[in-house]
Amino acid sequence: MENIDYGNYLCKLRRENNLTQRFVAYQLNVSDKAVSKWEMGKSKPGLDKLKLLATLYNVPLDKLLDNEKEKEVKVSKIVLTGGPCAGKTTALTWISNYFTKRGYSVLFVPETATELISNGIAPWTCETNYDYQTFQVKLQKLKEQIFDDAAKKMKNDKILIVCDRGLLDNKAYMKEAEFKRLLQDLKMSEVKERDSYDAVFHLVSAAKGKEEAYTISNNVARKESVEEARALDDKIISSWTGHPHFRIIDNSTEFEEKLERLLKEIASFLGEPEPLEIERKYLIYYPNIKELESMPNCTKVDITQTYLKSKDGVERRVRARGIDGDYLYYLTEKRNISPLKRIEVERKLTQNEYLTLLMEADNKLHTIHKTRYCLSENNQYFEIDIYPEWSMEAIMEIELSSEDEVINIPKFIKIIKEVTDDNSYKNYEMAKEMPKELVKKRKR
Repeated sequence: MENIDYGNYLCKLRRENNLTQRFVAYQLNVSDKAVSKWEMGKSKPGLDKLKLLATLYNVPLDKLLDNEKEKEVKVSKIVLTGGPCAGKTTALTWISNYFTKRGYSVLFVPETATELISNGIAPWTCETNYDYQTFQVKLQKLKEQIFDDAAKKMKNDKILIVCDRGLLDNKAYMKEAEFKRLLQDLKMSEVKERDSYDAVFHLVSAAKGKEEAYTISNNVARKESVEEARALDDKIISSWTGHPHFRIIDNSTEFEEKLERLLKEIASFLGEPEPLEIERKYLIYYPNIKELESMPNCTKVDITQTYLKSKDGVERRVRARGIDGDYLYYLTEKRNISPLKRIEVERKLTQNEYLTLLMEADNKLHTIHKTRYCLSENNQYFEIDIYPEWSMEAIMEIELSSEDEVINIPKFIKIIKEVTDDNSYKNYEMAKEMPKELVKKRKR
């Protein structure tokens, strides 16, 4: 909190108690001028004086300490991506209007490809596509860093950074080996770059379902035919598949309703009015792993999940999520409000924070290890969890935007039964059993 705001807070407390500055100074054994400086924001009392002020003003000490701390700024960084002619430009205006009215400072990181191509730097003007993509990634990273730094200096305490496309979009315009080489040359990790964004929202191209609306006339950087646009849309979806919060907004409705669905998804992610998660869960027959790993729209991640001692009935867990030793870390807190709905709050952790929180592990619960296959199919996002103790079955989950959303199960997935409201299939319940007990249970 700014010094002047803190000073106003101290002045307010003194007046509420009908005390003069002189009386406060006498009680704390300081000068009248010292109290005046505190209330004008020119200086702050030390901890010993704060303890006396807390007693004098009849407030808990932590109230004074909390108000003395810098205001915590909530910064959320999301990606708005999509295929050609998906409606991103209009969507950005809608996002600005909607979330500004809800108290957010909305910052937009402009689309880097359009900036470069409009100013003469393009795949066809550079010596190679690899050179162009390298320039684009470098500029994208620089811009995002500037916006990240600026967000921390904003006066508002709710900041939404919207990236008009993110770094993983480049993957759709490169061969797999090229993209891996680019990351290696720039000393980047695909997992960390992809998951550095808090959420990703993909608008499906008009070329898939709204062909009559498809055009290339309103974007200098767009040159794809309808067929090329469809293929590119699929590639972009594949590039982001694996992100822990990836949502696909299709063309199943008219355009305005499509944007309303987008706003609803972003608002739900931000916790406006509260961070609700709507999820369905199924017990499925063990899938063909080779088939999954060969699909371009499927990405594998390893998850280690440790439950912490609960506080006030809130389920707490930490996760290490990544692949081949390249991990990101998360703290998740959940509170169920119905079999389908729950309030879920998640934040990223540093490795040190993760290791520190492991000290709070609930020793009555076992650590869960699983391999997750993130699958983008039928414009929906499925997560298939493979447990090392299981050999015949697996769990599939899907997060929904509403309780009545129709689920289009991939044809190659064979469902045994829905287990959304069956507690025995929740990770928390499975963590209560020894791994060998899980093996016996799944063999029955």
